[in-house]
Amino acid sequence: MLINKKVIKAEFVKRPNRFQGYVKINGEELMVHVPNTGRCREILIPGSVVILREEDNPLRKTKYDLIGGYKNGRLINIDSQIPNKVVEEALKKGLVKPLSNYNIIQREKTYGNSRFDFKLSNDKGEEYYLEVKGVTLEENGVAMFPDAPTERGKKHILELIHIKKSGIGAGILFLIQMDGVSCFTPHGERDKPFSDALIEAYENKVDIFAYDCIVSEDSITLNKEVCIKL
Repeated sequence: MLINKKVIKAEFVKRPNRFQGYVKINGEELMVHVPNTGRCREILIPGSVVILREEDNPLRKTKYDLIGGYKNGRLINIDSQIPNKVVEEALKKGLVKPLSNYNIIQREKTYGNSRFDFKLSNDKGEEYYLEVKGVTLEENGVAMFPDAPTERGKKHILELIHIKKSGIGAGILFLIQMDGVSCFTPHGERDKPFSDALIEAYENKVDIFAYDCIVSEDSITLNKEVCIKL
């Protein structure tokens, strides 16, 4: 998908809290919005090159969103609003092959006590709930999730297990917002309850997918399936 707004490069300065960052553009320091509640510490390093998307809302306090950064020459998209858009585009094009038999795609649907990113269905009456998680953490070529503890993420997985046991299709897709990784694994050191829940989901036949992306400064597209190590 194309980012249909102006994007520019800047020098990262600091991130005083989850939603605010400071960058330098042509030597001038200004505040930007960071659309990612994760830590991103290995990307947002003082002096590193980051990518900003210009916003045109006059009511905003900041003119730019910080949507990506370079780490050792690799561009990583960190916009938490992007994964669902990328996956929706891929689902409509049939690029997620195991789910290509579902032709009805709905966003933000509730089952039980959780709201899931997608409810998929088809003309045969089959239903499938899909949760999407954006992945921005990489170490030594291995993509990992989460980069910060996520109680909400664990809750989603446990609900997916319940859905699967009730006879409805259920899966979780980890969208790796970069390319060139060798595999994906849950980050047990950062969040063991989430990792344990993901293993439990696998044991209960919940589908687990991981796909990397082709990322440029003004686009991001689902690329290929990545092996998963639990």
